[in-house]
Amino acid sequence: MNLQIYENKIFELKNNEEFEKLSLEIFNYQAKNNLIYNQYLKYLNINPEKITSIKEIPFLPIEFFKNHKVITNFDENKKYLQFKSSGTTAPPAPQRGEIINSSVPQFPPLGGRGALRSTHYIYKVSVYEKSFISGFSHFYGDIENYTVLALLPSYLERNDSSLVYMVDKLITLSKNKDSGFYLNNLDELASKLNYLIEKKQKVILFGVSFALLELAEKYNFNENEIIIMETGGMKGRREELIRAELHKILINNLGVKTVHSEYGMTELLSQAYSKGHEIFETPSFMKIMIRDTNDPFSYLPNGKTGGINVIDLANLYSCSFIETKDLGKILEKNKFEILGRFDNSDIRGCNLLI
Repeated sequence: MNLQIYENKIFELKNNEEFEKLSLEIFNYQAKNNLIYNQYLKYLNINPEKITSIKEIPFLPIEFFKNHKVITNFDENKKYLQFKSSGTTAPPAPQRGEIINSSVPQFPPLGGRGALRSTHYIYKVSVYEKSFISGFSHFYGDIENYTVLALLPSYLERNDSSLVYMVDKLITLSKNKDSGFYLNNLDELASKLNYLIEKKQKVILFGVSFALLELAEKYNFNENEIIIMETGGMKGRREELIRAELHKILINNLGVKTVHSEYGMTELLSQAYSKGHEIFETPSFMKIMIRDTNDPFSYLPNGKTGGINVIDLANLYSCSFIETKDLGKILEKNKFEILGRFDNSDIRGCNLLI
């Protein structure tokens, strides 16, 4: 079996049965060919051949991305693109898209010292691009219909962010001369927004939370149809707000009817989106499962709060089965809410506002 045959197949799923079948196939492959995942399964005394349902699949704790190279089909001669999380006390970041020549992954004891920042080693950036383009198109349609603006100062300053890579690609694909990034030049951004509102152009503004709040506090806009895509994260820049409070301020001052949100993270190559009311929905190649916080191998029914597990089939070359430290509940089908984080977890940008 070669994972390359799935690079298109994962984006062509038609129903849940196809999703589960493909998930099990990818699990079996990653269980054998991802050194870290393989050793984790052995640590749990799990025989992959006896797994017959996605509810039986052990999910890799997200902390492994901080201390290990989570890579399927590791190639010592391959130069991997690195995406890194923002972390809490991260060292100076390398340039975006830093290319590394990895050594063979090791499996040091859990809880050992390691970097505070998660690192996702990207074998094929084309799979990431197909994932976020497919996900965006599913929820919002053709990117060429939009002017794409980005207010992501903390991410731009790091230069190794998967979010910046995604938005940069969307800006390019929009083929719109008005699309672009804004660092701290809020006056210029406000002028651009007023111009686009007057022209009645379709606009999507990706913004980190503290920067959107600064924009909303400094300017007021007439009622408009701009999509405000809040990506999370005060990053110590501002006093923390719960998401509902932040969204209320943005709605009142920016002239929009609702605030959209993105649920994504460095360790995943796919995103879920909320079009308002803090209710998220996944694309067909991504699935949320809610585990019991007291028993990580048991799952809760819809409406019950627990830990969020994510199946992301786009993570073909890392690990598609991730146990996050986020808390949430499933409402129906692919819709879910994010309700918080485990107390002992690092705060991560995309999920800081709860």
